[in-house]
Amino acid sequence: MTPPRKLVIASRESALAMWQAQHIQQRLQSLYPDTEVTILGMTTTGDQILDSPLAKIGGKGLFVKELEQALADGRADLAVHSMKDVPMHLPPGFALAAIGEREDPRDAFVSNDHDSLDVLPAGSIVGTSSLRRQSQLQARFPGLKIESLRGNLQTRLRKLDEGQYAAIILAAAGLKRLGLASRIREYIDPANSIPAVGQGALGIEINADRQDLLAVLAPLNHAETAACVEAERGMSRALAGSCQVPLGAYAQQHGDELHMTGFVASIDGKELLRETLHGAISQPEALGQALAAKLVARGADRLLAALTHD
Repeated sequence: MTPPRKLVIASRESALAMWQAQHIQQRLQSLYPDTEVTILGMTTTGDQILDSPLAKIGGKGLFVKELEQALADGRADLAVHSMKDVPMHLPPGFALAAIGEREDPRDAFVSNDHDSLDVLPAGSIVGTSSLRRQSQLQARFPGLKIESLRGNLQTRLRKLDEGQYAAIILAAAGLKRLGLASRIREYIDPANSIPAVGQGALGIEINADRQDLLAVLAPLNHAETAACVEAERGMSRALAGSCQVPLGAYAQQHGDELHMTGFVASIDGKELLRETLHGAISQPEALGQALAAKLVARGADRLLAALTHD
């Protein structure tokens, strides 16, 4: 394999997205010192529309469409995404070339006045943009008031600091990557807040016809993380999951097995279906599909149908 002379990474321009792109840039430059690796910063539709919940404006795919257009146009060779933003079905002509090692997958409780979710007074306003977080919060703490919170990480923290919320829930991975772990008052156990599919993992997307890049990017793939994320995405795909649906999944490696928990809920959290399953790490997609089938047997398809018709 001869490394290319130049590689261009497409990335959103938020601080977290640029950190992720620069992380991949540094990995590639250390692997291929003679390759010039640059970043093409872009603003996506999801970054521009901040006055509506994601579920109402078309979902997380809004964060990747412009980057995919840059790949299709030949302006970029690869795009770096948070895996939780990557739609379950990539558009024709695109492929995931690698999934990087997962950072902390947990949700984080961030507040200036309270140490944990358990001590928040009833009626407190908690900010999140995620139906997945909202449903699980409402199931555990029906007395809390959940309000939509959009914007990049710094915007969300500023809104908290301005007193618009008693607390906000964010992904621990993003806070850690930007050196903001000190803002975390409590890490929420995945048993109490099942993470988003792919949370904490980075994905590298390319044009499907760029077979030349597969060998170049192969060292960036983390096999254990990739298997876990593939299992989670398998469950979500089988349930037609999107950010319009309160759904989460979390897989972990135990020897040659994956142990995985998944859930589907009503938005108000009054109905929450949860299942756990073990399966071979060599067949992650099958495990995800089997877990989805267990949820459907409990009534997940009825819950999902009610959500999509609302």
